[in-house]
Amino acid sequence: MSIQPMDLSERQHPQDAPQPRPASVLMKPARLSVMQASRLSTTRLLMAKAIRGRWKFTCLDWDIDERSSGTALYRIDTGEMAFDFIVHSFEPAKEGRNGRIIGGVWDMMAALVEGPVSAEDVRTTGKEIKKLYAGRATPGTLVWARSNRSSRVFEHTVDALAHGRQPDIGTLAEVCYLMRNTGLDGNGTFGTRSFRALEPNHPLRRPLDAQMLSAYMMRVFSIDLVNHLARCRNVNAAKLAPEIQRFLGVGNGSALGLVLFVNNHPHLVHHWIASREKAIVAAERLPVGRGDARLAHLLALLDRAITFRAQDRMDYERFAASRDIASELQKIRHAVQALYSTGLVNGVARRFPLYALAQSFEETIHEEAVETFLGLLTELTPELCDQLAEQLGVDEEFTTEPQMTVGHLRNLLHDQYGWSFEIDIDSPAASKYVWYKSATAEEPRRGPKEEAGDVHNLALDLPRLVRELDEALAVLPPEMTTARFLLERPALRFIVSRVQTLDGLAYHSPQMNMMGEDLIPCDITRFINIGIHGIDKTRDYQQRALRGVMYQGAPTVEDIASGTHTDWFHPEEPQA
Repeated sequence: MSIQPMDLSERQHPQDAPQPRPASVLMKPARLSVMQASRLSTTRLLMAKAIRGRWKFTCLDWDIDERSSGTALYRIDTGEMAFDFIVHSFEPAKEGRNGRIIGGVWDMMAALVEGPVSAEDVRTTGKEIKKLYAGRATPGTLVWARSNRSSRVFEHTVDALAHGRQPDIGTLAEVCYLMRNTGLDGNGTFGTRSFRALEPNHPLRRPLDAQMLSAYMMRVFSIDLVNHLARCRNVNAAKLAPEIQRFLGVGNGSALGLVLFVNNHPHLVHHWIASREKAIVAAERLPVGRGDARLAHLLALLDRAITFRAQDRMDYERFAASRDIASELQKIRHAVQALYSTGLVNGVARRFPLYALAQSFEETIHEEAVETFLGLLTELTPELCDQLAEQLGVDEEFTTEPQMTVGHLRNLLHDQYGWSFEIDIDSPAASKYVWYKSATAEEPRRGPKEEAGDVHNLALDLPRLVRELDEALAVLPPEMTTARFLLERPALRFIVSRVQTLDGLAYHSPQMNMMGEDLIPCDITRFINIGIHGIDKTRDYQQRALRGVMYQGAPTVEDIASGTHTDWFHPEEPQA
């Protein structure tokens, strides 16, 4: 894919001092798609918390045979609370094994439960989790999880270990995981505990912590399973080396459901982006100069990112190839090295050198490389990021302000949703698609209106809703109250409460027309995968679904217990 510098036409804030970037820049779908991981991404937040607390991971029971059939029980001791991870492992079967929610066969199904669990809890979980929609989680269950093996890498690894050697790094690097996540269901799904019901001091109280811990436990189990199966073949089998354990992550696949997630969680989206921007601005304001240790740290982070991208063996379709991003990052590194050596930016002393660098990169460097650089900057403000992370859990309920006047409400529309009045919603291409739930697959779909038939539209048609509301308000006295207006137009209550509740939040909604032909759904999915979750090597499949790797480079359970291996992301391939 060719490299293009980002468009600066909408860069609105002053050039002399760092400020959060405007929504008109950040909330375009194409721009969201290049947002990169940071210290505030959920996988990194969880690992930082676990390492800081020296969480202990113990396998309490292992009753799995040579065919992979059986159960295992893990305990995670956070020091404040214990969690049990109940694993039901199955002999791989090709029939019905598709990884989707409607699939009937998985290689592993598991539950993350507030511990300690009883033997009856283990049995009940095994019976209920296989039912999925018809099943109900036991009390204290936070997540139900499912995963399948990599058909290429898993058997290769077991075979190599059984023959007393480590698996081939080149083969591993083509996939980078042993098992892939096919489902992390929590927050009330299947009777799991609701996120909002968790106590304020709960160790997994932050958004998505429970899901991210479950994903990490998939990786722990996959490593234990290959070691076990190798020993079943040869009692003198090798064990997977720690450096290879770290290199292997957990596979991940995401599709259209995450686009709807963004629509349904505008508070979370805003607070995460706003927190990332605050951390970036704080880093850009650092008074760094020649020989500054923080610049040396940044150079080391850039070196790792460059190597990680250069060694990436994945094929990319819509998104830039990693080798191209590595080349762009080399240019960034050269500029940071000059700042470290001279204290100058392009030969000039600047009040905010890192901000000046970021501005100069925007004019010449691919936006994905720039966002990588900005994500790395957050590593220079770790204390602030840790504080911001604790503020990510917010009340997401929509409320209505009945006393707000119609005039005030209309001003909100034009001040904060101006893009809705500019975007095309009238041409045939602008209303080509409808979003619906597949009757057979139980998953969101996007299809042409004429093919989908009479279905309930799941999309948030924000620009049309805004315009409909504006047209209704335009003919009314500006002093009329919202309460009076909604008595006459109750069908508009949803958009009114959304606009009123999100007033003042800049980053709550992507500026997109979900019905339009020009929307590429994987742009939004990629934002969640990389930016919020911290998933690496995300590549698209038919511009709808994404595949990537979670926790590549993450510490082993031994590393976490010892409080080591804190800078784990962007790992280098182990030496053969």
